[in-house]
Amino acid sequence: MLIKKYRKRKSRVFTALFLHFTVLTIFGCSQTQSFYPKPKGYPRISLPDQTYLKSNADLPYSFEHSQAAVVVPDKSLGAEPNWVIVKYPALNAMIQLTYKPLKGNLKKLDEHIGDAYKLAAKHQIKSTGQKEYMVTLKNGRKAVVIEIEGEVPSHFQFYTTDTSMHYVRGAVYLREATLNDSLAPVVAYLKQDCMHLLQTLKWKK
Repeated sequence: MLIKKYRKRKSRVFTALFLHFTVLTIFGCSQTQSFYPKPKGYPRISLPDQTYLKSNADLPYSFEHSQAAVVVPDKSLGAEPNWVIVKYPALNAMIQLTYKPLKGNLKKLDEHIGDAYKLAAKHQIKSTGQKEYMVTLKNGRKAVVIEIEGEVPSHFQFYTTDTSMHYVRGAVYLREATLNDSLAPVVAYLKQDCMHLLQTLKWKK
């Protein structure tokens, strides 16, 4: 008799447990699940290896540039002889090099340096900061670098001169006028290429 009562009680317990889990399953499935958006991400940009070769362009100056870039004549409106574009097809970016012969005219040099600052100042409307500093290159020559932060098309500019015969200004341009987490590696990559260009730049007599 006791065994029958125990079996009945056990059966009731299992039945209750089964109904309990069944109800939970039904209501659990009927409730609306909450989905949370993933944090904003950016597509990975594959940067080329930074290996360099000497430019073979017929110019009054020579330099080394990335193997991932091609040097082409600058054909933009107002371009002058010996202006070139160091073009990066895979990155939608370029370094524009503008050359000015001085011929010993220091007044011209002052004008060209003034123009360099005027061109950098054009980005002040959208820039969030700008810093300028002078670097001493391996050969002892000086170069002035201007870094611009914010939603601007050019984040890095520079100029250098021998103060008597030659003057070159360079500016990095990106197709997208912005500086965010997706393009920051590209900007850093191009800055390094510009510094290598300056370190290897030589004047031709």
